[in-house]
Amino acid sequence: MPARVVIDPTIQHGKPVIEGTRVPVARVLGELASGANFEEVARDYGLTEAQIRAALQFAAELIDAEQFYPLSTKP
Repeated sequence: MPARVVIDPTIQHGKPVIEGTRVPVARVLGELASGANFEEVARDYGLTEAQIRAALQFAAELIDAEQFYPLSTKP
């Protein structure tokens, strides 16, 4: 079964987490954004590479589903 992200109101106040853990997707993304590599995140949070990739995929799909509108730069 592929790793996935779940949202359960009884886990981490309903924030998206890696299935089977209490590790929030935002924590995984934040660690990667701050320069940690997959191996460090996996070690620090007890995750697999597939679980880390599931967090990245979740974020990519969330962004892709959003609509963005350019802001005017004119006063």
